[in-house]
This record gives sequence, C-alpha cells and structure tokens, in this order.
Amino acid sequence: MKSYMCGKNAILDKNAVIGKYFDKKNNFKKTIIGDSANIRSGTIIYYGNRIGDNFQTGHNVLIRQNNIIGNNVSVGSHTEIAFNTRIEDGVRIHSNVFIPEKTILRKNCWIGPGVVITNSKYPHSKDSKKKLKGVEIEENVKIGANSTILPGIKIRKNSLIGAGSVVTKDVNPDSVYMGNPARFFKKIEELKDSSGEKIYD
Repeated sequence: MKSYMCGKNAILDKNAVIGKYFDKKNNFKKTIIGDSANIRSGTIIYYGNRIGDNFQTGHNVLIRQNNIIGNNVSVGSHTEIAFNTRIEDGVRIHSNVFIPEKTILRKNCWIGPGVVITNSKYPHSKDSKKKLKGVEIEENVKIGANSTILPGIKIRKNSLIGAGSVVTKDVNPDSVYMGNPARFFKKIEELKDSSGEKIYD
C-alpha cells in the first residue's frame, strides 16, 4: 500500500521521503498532500499528515506524524515540525525553526528564521510528557528571527515580536513586544519607517 497521496502538479525531488512510517502501536494513516506541492530534496514527511494545496518545503525539512497543515504554507530549510500540530492557511515558516507538538499557528502568521517554540516548562522532569503546554500564535502575528517562545504562551493577533526576544508571558493583540524577557514596546499602528510612514496599517 502506498503510504502517501499527492494532488495534481506535485513536484517531489528525488530524495524526498513522504509517508515515512514508524509507530510501535501500528496506528498507520496515509499522508495526504493537496495540489501543486513542491517538496525539495532531503525533506522527510512522516505518515498521517493532512496537508493542503500549494505546500512547499526547503531542503532537509523534517515533519513528523499526524499534523494538520492548511493551504499556501511554506516551510524553510532545516526546520523541524513535531507531531500533532495545527498550521493554518498562509503560514510562512522560515529556516532553522523548531515547532513542537501541540503548537497552533493561525492564519497568515510569519515565523522568522531560527525561532524556537517550546512546550515543556521542566524538560525531562517526572511526567513532563503529561504536562506539555502548547503555544498558540494567532492570525497575522510576526515572530522575529531567533526568538524563543516559552510553553503555554498565547501571542494574540496582529502582533510583532522583536528579533531575539524571549516570550515568557501572553502577548496582547496589535502590539509590539521585544527583549529578554519580552515586554510591551508600542502598539503595532505606531510603528513607522525612517521616512515616517506607517509600517503596518
């Protein structure tokens, strides 16, 4: 039995692996990918994923099992997505990003290069796997490069996280947070470029 199914006009590089199977409990589910996918060399996508149209990966991407990924999603080179995540339409994930299980990425959010999302407050502690808390990043959020998001955090819609920030508390909507730990800087509507023009309307 073929372990995956792709829609029309899919481009699969020669050494991409789709539908990789590894499950001691034998819970096999076929991976299904929509139309016009572009899966580049070195990418490994495990079994049980449901992926929409116009999906593309960079090189050497790892996507574990049982994720739900929407339409028009791109994943940059050397990024890892663990299992049981939800990634909605229009999400852009850059290179060298880590996304653990239970993460939710809402529509059109933008995850910069080198971002690390976490889900365990006390890694490798007793019963740590039973106490995981997923991060939720809402619509149109932008996460700057090399930021770290701690477990259970909610980053509300239309917000911006400055590069290199460590987000330890929930972020309000339409806001800019930055620093370690990340703190409120200003409202998103107040951001202007060097000519005084608003960056985001």
